[in-house]
Amino acid sequence: MEREVALLIAVFLNVHYEGKTYNTVQIGTQCWLKENLDVGTRVNGSQNQTNNSTIEKYCYNDLESNCDTNGGLYQWNEAMQYSITPGTRGICPPGWHIPTNAEFEALAAAVNNDGNALKAIGQGSGGGAGTNTSGFSALLAGYRDYDGFFNNLSSNAFFWSSSENGSSFARHVYLYYLSANIFFGYNYKEVGFSVRCEKD
Repeated sequence: MEREVALLIAVFLNVHYEGKTYNTVQIGTQCWLKENLDVGTRVNGSQNQTNNSTIEKYCYNDLESNCDTNGGLYQWNEAMQYSITPGTRGICPPGWHIPTNAEFEALAAAVNNDGNALKAIGQGSGGGAGTNTSGFSALLAGYRDYDGFFNNLSSNAFFWSSSENGSSFARHVYLYYLSANIFFGYNYKEVGFSVRCEKD
C-alpha cells in the first residue's frame, strides 16, 4: 500500500517554479517534468546568453508565444548555470537537476527505445507520429543554432544533458518527426536546446 501511494504522489506531483506550474510523470524509476522548462528573461537569438544574475532564454523566432507553448531554448552553459558538474541543478527547480546522458539512456531503455512513446500526441507524422504512451509529452520545439538562427520547429526535439563531450561540446538527446528512434549526439554548447528536468 505504501508503494502504491508513493507512485501516485510521483505521478500527480505539481512543481511551482518562477511563476509557472509544471506537471510531472514517473517513467520507470525516474520522475520527470512533463513540460519543457520555461524560465528566465527572453533575449534575442542574435545574442549569446551571459553569466549574470539573470537566467536568460531564447524563444523560437524571438516570439514569447513560442516559449509559452514549447518552453525556452538555452545554451548549455546557461542551462547549467556555468557549472560543468554532471547532474547539477542548473536552471531547474530546487530538488531537480539537468539529466546526465546516462539518465537519458535509462529513459530510452524504460520506453524500449521508442521515441514515439516520448512524443506528445500530434507531434511527428507517419512512422514518427507520437503516441505519448510514456506521458513524457515531448514537443518538437526546434533549436537556436550557434549562428543565432532558429531551425527545425515541428521537426525535431532536442534536450540538453548535463554531460560534456570535451570542453566545447555537450551531449544531448533528440527526436525526429519522421522517425520512432531516440537519437543521442553532441553539439556546440552555444546552440540553444530545450531543457527537461529530472527529480533528484
